[in-house]
Amino acid sequence: MRFCVFRLQTHQWCFLLCNVVLFHALLFGGDIVEEFLLQSSPAAYTDRAVLELRERARKLDLSDTLPNSSQIYPIGSKPCLQHQDLLLLTIVFSDPDNASQRDAIRNSWGNQTVVQEVAVRTLFFLNPSTLKTEHQELWEESGHHGDVVQCEGPLSRNHWGQVKLALHWVLLFCPQARFVVLTDDSVFLNVAALSTYLLTLRTHPEDLYLGRVIHHASPERNYNKPHYISFHLYPDRNFPDYCSGPAFLMSQDVVRKVYVASKDVDLALPSDVLIGLCARAAGIVATHSARFSGERHVRYNPCCYNFLFSSATVDAELMSIAWKDLDKGKGRQCSMFETYYSLVVCKAMTYLNSVNFLSGNNTK
Repeated sequence: MRFCVFRLQTHQWCFLLCNVVLFHALLFGGDIVEEFLLQSSPAAYTDRAVLELRERARKLDLSDTLPNSSQIYPIGSKPCLQHQDLLLLTIVFSDPDNASQRDAIRNSWGNQTVVQEVAVRTLFFLNPSTLKTEHQELWEESGHHGDVVQCEGPLSRNHWGQVKLALHWVLLFCPQARFVVLTDDSVFLNVAALSTYLLTLRTHPEDLYLGRVIHHASPERNYNKPHYISFHLYPDRNFPDYCSGPAFLMSQDVVRKVYVASKDVDLALPSDVLIGLCARAAGIVATHSARFSGERHVRYNPCCYNFLFSSATVDAELMSIAWKDLDKGKGRQCSMFETYYSLVVCKAMTYLNSVNFLSGNNTK
């Protein structure tokens, strides 16, 4: 007996339609809820401590640290050009021995220097090297590429200290960058898509702290687990909303405010959580964007990566493939249907990967 979809009865059509709606709700419902229902409440600037911190940030002057900068940053990139209108500065945290991944970024998204005739720049921020030969190799890498900054001193012993030194470098040598992205060398960053989005915003927006926002995360109270924090050190029930690493964006004024607040924040917590604590102290509200992947690796699809701002845990091979598929930073021509279909596919595959239903090469 032949089956014809046009002869389905009304209740059968309704059943099919409900399943389609349910399928898309499961895929995109979380993002929709985050975007529209779970946005953080506006910050109140009536708090005296917030107002004082913001005033200290406004008056911050780091010129007295300039003479000692060569000791803090023994390997340093050239400062940003004073006359240059720099839209986006990306700071990539990397280990000294991870040169192959840095080269993968240089040969892909880190190679982009202009978006719509506005300058963008990518720098690698490295922790101290322990081997003399490794240090010499970094000097040669810096001399060849001119995009390496290495920090030294007590603050460089942990990642939070390195983040603070990176913010210090930005404020000292690149204060004209309108926006700053903090990321690591395992992330594929769609510089063109992110920059295009930023160019649509009003001129020089302030207090922009943008990424995949984590809402109402609870401190770890089990002392046997990593990142345990006692009630004495952190009595609050939840952390403030914060942008999940390893990729998020801050406007230049937020970099300044977070840097000032960071002097009073020193807990054994991930750096993205600590950035959130500093943002709260400065009266800054995290803004959610589902186009940042957070810590998740998004299953590869060209039109999907063309729409997203970031995807985590991307190896050198996939970075090269994505860079070529996205026309080397010019963007891929994807119709609305292709973009929507690709987002459905990559979200479905990503969720399936997360529950170990699929495995294998991410480029397939």
